[in-house]
Amino acid sequence: MKKTPQYMSDRLCLNVLAGSVENAKDCYEAANGQIVLGVLSKNYETDEAAIADMKKYAHATNNALSVGLGAGDPNQSQMVSRISAILQPQHVNQVFTGIGASRTLLGQNETIVNGLVSPTGKVGYVNIATGPLSSQAPATEVPIETAISLLKDMGGSSIKYFPMKGLAHKEEYIAVAKACADYDFYLEPTGGIDLENFEEIVQIAIDAGVKKVIPHVYSSIIDSETGLTRPEDVKNLIQMMEKTLS
Repeated sequence: MKKTPQYMSDRLCLNVLAGSVENAKDCYEAANGQIVLGVLSKNYETDEAAIADMKKYAHATNNALSVGLGAGDPNQSQMVSRISAILQPQHVNQVFTGIGASRTLLGQNETIVNGLVSPTGKVGYVNIATGPLSSQAPATEVPIETAISLLKDMGGSSIKYFPMKGLAHKEEYIAVAKACADYDFYLEPTGGIDLENFEEIVQIAIDAGVKKVIPHVYSSIIDSETGLTRPEDVKNLIQMMEKTLS
């Protein structure tokens, strides 16, 4: 099965959470395949249970599986690496310190492996202390260019910029997008993204010249009663993505 996501115009791919295998299938179809479906490792007691279930998601969506941590939980880092080695998904979510392990265990460079860095309140700087222990220590603020170089050293594909709180860190986000474009790195804006701010957030990355952008839209498009991502919202987001590229 294909290990790289399907992008719209080779630039954009949506990332949403799948509440069930059927939900994953519906969202995949709504997005014309230009999507990866997040399934959270935190929801499983064991590696075996996660692998058995996630295989069903991969099978239903032509392997458009995104193995998630679970609200960026650093304690899931090792489990994500272990199960991704077996699953060989198209997309892996990792904390900054978990990238090397994930890439090595995957044994290939096709799967997208992101690295979580956080806003600092200072334009041009990001916090890279997002691992199980480092997230409990004082923040490590480094220039965005250095963070990208470190991510590349470890085999990362993209920056997962989280938690963005929508456009609360807009100036910082613009600087991150520019650095990703300048240093030939992918970008994954995450946190507080909804149908209202989505287009602007994606447009900023496209206008900056980022080669590939994978925006994450999670809770804002999940039906609170069913716990499922709404396929009609996925369709709307895909239309907005088309608009940003036109």
